[in-house]
Amino acid sequence: MDQSPEVPKHTPTAKDIAAQFREKITGPDREYGPGERLPAARALAKELGVQLMTVQGAYGQLRDEGLVLTQQGRGTFVRDPSVPLGTEPGSSPAFTALAAELSTIHDALRLLGERLDRVERLVGSETPPSP
Repeated sequence: MDQSPEVPKHTPTAKDIAAQFREKITGPDREYGPGERLPAARALAKELGVQLMTVQGAYGQLRDEGLVLTQQGRGTFVRDPSVPLGTEPGSSPAFTALAAELSTIHDALRLLGERLDRVERLVGSETPPSP
């Protein structure tokens, strides 16, 4: 009776864990919807047999992709894609300030574009066509 040697168990990397949760958040058979909490990093690390930093790295990748939000002391939650980044409750003050600044710049560019259109209409009506 032959016994096959036990195949060593693959220890997932942060990239592997992020890919698994990305699929659970965005895939066709979603397991996590907007606002739902992901497993606690410490518990998931223990379950997967990895270091806490590995799970934190995976969650960090998902956060950098805009898929989740991490709230210190509360956990990691699936971000609602209909809410603009940086405006969610609990967003970092720096991120919220950046979002507000970008919104202000966007409004200024829109107004500038409208003024440019008006100037082009005025100038265009008084200037003869170029040869």
